Amino acid sequence: MSRFYTIKDNRVENRLFLNRIIAAFLLILLLSAGLVVRLVYLQIVGHEHYATLAKDNSIKIEPLVPTRGIIYDRHGKVLAENTQSFSLELIPEQIPDLNDTLARLQKLLDISDEKIELYQRQRKRQKGFTSTALLIGMTDEEIAKFAVVRPYFPGVDIKTRLVRNYPYKELSSHVLGYVSRINETEMKTLPAAEYRGSTHIGKLGIEAAYETQLHGKTGYAEIETNVQARAINTVNSVPPDQGASLYLTLDIDLQKTAYDALEEFNGAVVAIEIKTGGVLVFASRPGFDPNPFVVGISNEEYQALQASDSQPLYNRALRGLYPPGSTMKPFIALAGLEYNAISYEQKHFCPGYYQLPNVTHKYRDWKKGGHG
Repeated sequence: MSRFYTIKDNRVENRLFLNRIIAAFLLILLLSAGLVVRLVYLQIVGHEHYATLAKDNSIKIEPLVPTRGIIYDRHGKVLAENTQSFSLELIPEQIPDLNDTLARLQKLLDISDEKIELYQRQRKRQKGFTSTALLIGMTDEEIAKFAVVRPYFPGVDIKTRLVRNYPYKELSSHVLGYVSRINETEMKTLPAAEYRGSTHIGKLGIEAAYETQLHGKTGYAEIETNVQARAINTVNSVPPDQGASLYLTLDIDLQKTAYDALEEFNGAVVAIEIKTGGVLVFASRPGFDPNPFVVGISNEEYQALQASDSQPLYNRALRGLYPPGSTMKPFIALAGLEYNAISYEQKHFCPGYYQLPNVTHKYRDWKKGGHG
């Protein structure tokens, strides 16, 4: 009868077991070291970054838009101001059917398709709970019409805004220019921090040339929000620096005198104070009313201005090219006296033309026979 014997090597088994224990210990040690390194990075190295991310989840920065500066003439008369205006604003999140609401408002207040399209573009840039203006500068009649049916338009309300106003209209249009809505191209080039929350920018004239000074510096408020990004509390705020007011050398009364003197003729009048170089008059006729450009001029109105034979949008005082005519003669005479080229008693006969020395060509006067 055969017998089987099992050979058991306790020494080898103990060594194998010990090796496994060491390997497991090293793996645990390695993983623990990795965990410690990661904790150090999160708590020390990346603390500021992740703390900022965590804060952004609960704190939102809201811009505080500065009030645009006022423009005065040399005597302190207001040429450009900010007036309180009523605007019709919508909060999409509170409106059950936005398209239906817009259609009913369009029919009620006779809103153009252009303004509806403009509102849709602006709305898409905002969050659903943000109030966005559909109409700016509502008339008393429009306010009354909407007030009657207000309960039937949830999420729609009338609010007050400051809107740029030019009281002298066409009289100062080519001097001041105007402000209008910031378009998409301008938004890409403007400083994001300074124009966040701003809707208008100077387009022409003084408004454009002194945009930085008139606009001011935007402030901000740190708003605590909930998980839906709704405002709960204001944590901190830095008030905006209001736009600087401008005092021009322009005299608006003289401006009106010059403008009216042109009567039905198209032309320009510029008057400069000799001692200081200050511009007293800068009139271009015809002008245009810049106020519609502020609230959004219709395509029909703009095309009418462009198609007009009198070209009211053309700044004749700045861009018009006109021969100086006889207005240059006193300056030439003064230069001759200054350099002793002529004297007070010297006289010249005007036969109706002028010839340069040794030149046969005659430069003729407009008056045949001359001025004597």
